[in-house]
Amino acid sequence: MYIPPFTVSAEAINLIAEISGQIERYAIRLEQEDGLRLRKANRIKTIHSSLAIEGNTLTEDEVRDIIDGKNVVAPIRQIQEVKNAIATYELYPKLNPFSVKDLLKAHGVMMQALVDDAGRFRHSGVGVFSEHGLVHMAPPADRVPMLMDDLFGWLKESKDHLLVRSCVFHYEFEFIHPFIDGNGRTGRLWQSLILGKLHPLFEHLPVENMVYANQQAYYDAITASTNAGQSGPFIDFMLNEIFKTLKSHQGEELPSDNTTPIDRQFGVKFGKEFGVKFGVKFGVNEKQVLLLLDDNPSLSAAEISERIGISKRGIEKQLKKFKDLGVITRQGSDKNGIWIINK
Repeated sequence: MYIPPFTVSAEAINLIAEISGQIERYAIRLEQEDGLRLRKANRIKTIHSSLAIEGNTLTEDEVRDIIDGKNVVAPIRQIQEVKNAIATYELYPKLNPFSVKDLLKAHGVMMQALVDDAGRFRHSGVGVFSEHGLVHMAPPADRVPMLMDDLFGWLKESKDHLLVRSCVFHYEFEFIHPFIDGNGRTGRLWQSLILGKLHPLFEHLPVENMVYANQQAYYDAITASTNAGQSGPFIDFMLNEIFKTLKSHQGEELPSDNTTPIDRQFGVKFGKEFGVKFGVKFGVNEKQVLLLLDDNPSLSAAEISERIGISKRGIEKQLKKFKDLGVITRQGSDKNGIWIINK
């Protein structure tokens, strides 16, 4: 049987024990009175974060609106990505994490109308690039079916802890890069599916949200594993993210339903006392502007205007007010710079 190279560090062993202790506590949390709303909130976070990592600029509120069947004004491709992710995560209970066939099915739904080869392994070479150039050249396309069969064979037969197997699979999947596009979002979904065999709560735990908040560390862990020739560093990183996610959600309380989605998201991202720091109480439109800038600091006044339906002149006044108050600062030129929110 093929065995992918990896080492399980002392840190990983300790994290496995810690995670096991946290799982039951979080399972109890999901059974509390607001458990159903918590599941929905976490699904929204999962979809938003996994797509945001890939460059989708829609906010959590816009993802929520799409899930609720509301119209959202945004690029068609980004809306399609969200709709595809919703449909894919709805398949979660029916997908077998040990089945190559189900992987192809999930990718077909995830990338429907986005790529020509949705649901099929790639037939050409592919590389992973950063702003500095080529980061990783994936194995030749003709080897992909064999490599994926070997990886799934190991995943199914290995006696290693499922926490370890889920991390190793995630890394090896990204290394192989079996699809022409959609590898990141599919790989994260599949780790979640594997973890679901350890405990069903992992369907409702937004690990993707933690990865989104630590994207550079995520890519650094992948690079460190590639340089080491084994996935040990990535195992340590992902187990730590799973542990932190479980622990941070133990006492999480959801706001009552009479608060608006904008208020909820603003409170999560900036905290209830954010306005006090600058001696101002933010209105709904001002909160929308700050949320958009937090998700995409390079947005122009015209782009913000188009998204929230306020005149460009009105947005420019808000931005000037924020600058005068010290809420935001501009980094770089007017054309190519970004907004920094002074949290």
